[in-house]
Amino acid sequence: MFAVVRTGGKQYKVAKDDVLSIEKVAGEVGAELKLGEVLLIGGETVKTGAPLVEGASVTAEILAQGKGEKVVAFKKKRRKNTHRKRGHRQCFTEIKITAISA
Repeated sequence: MFAVVRTGGKQYKVAKDDVLSIEKVAGEVGAELKLGEVLLIGGETVKTGAPLVEGASVTAEILAQGKGEKVVAFKKKRRKNTHRKRGHRQCFTEIKITAISA
């Protein structure tokens, strides 16, 4: 059984015991997280939503909160002696899917 969930503006195909990194969600490590925006549930029969599946949810456990690798944005204008260097680290939450309920 698998499900397609929407969180952080992105869609993820998940199954039980999957570990994935999503956009930062509030919560402590070890806490339970409920993802309510389920777009599709698959398996023997496929259940699609318009846009969400009624009464479906995905339960996950928060494994870690952290920041990703640094992304450097470097802009330069040639022959003008001007440049700009900025760094950014995106926050993420690592979760493990524990249950999919229809």
